Amino acid sequence: MLQKKNMKLGKVSFILLVLNIYSVLIAEDKITSMPLINLENLKPSFEKEDINNENPASSEAIILKEKKVLKIKNKITKVNIVALDKITAKTSDISILLGETKKFGLLEIKALQCGNVESKTEQGQAAYIQVKDLSDNNSNQVFVFNGWTFSSSTTLRPVEHAIYDFWLISCDNV
Repeated sequence: MLQKKNMKLGKVSFILLVLNIYSVLIAEDKITSMPLINLENLKPSFEKEDINNENPASSEAIILKEKKVLKIKNKITKVNIVALDKITAKTSDISILLGETKKFGLLEIKALQCGNVESKTEQGQAAYIQVKDLSDNNSNQVFVFNGWTFSSSTTLRPVEHAIYDFWLISCDNV
């Protein structure tokens, strides 16, 4: 019985082998190629730009958010900052008068200006702050951060320091 199955299996495999050889011998080797594309006659697949501004939606002026920094009229202004030591995960509240310099860890923070920000979407304060890293003993110290920081969007101009981080909370008149 087993021998009959093996013979049937052998016949089937022999027939398949013969058919395979036959199809290889009969098949023609043809390489088909496509005609070359003339790039000069190729039309763009994107939409054309409306040069005449006929589209009513595009003719409207685009209104961008505009932030204005207004100085507070009182000359004695206090800048409130929250500082974070990333190693110890401790935060500290720092209040700095304009023109005053305070130290936080190895950073020296100086507040130069502070004022209210008027915007259609957000209200808050902005402060111009300079930060030096005192861990480097060079006499030509470069600022780690020198610019405006906003209380309404703290990630707009973040301080990039490996150990310390800070963000503006508010500006108060003293």
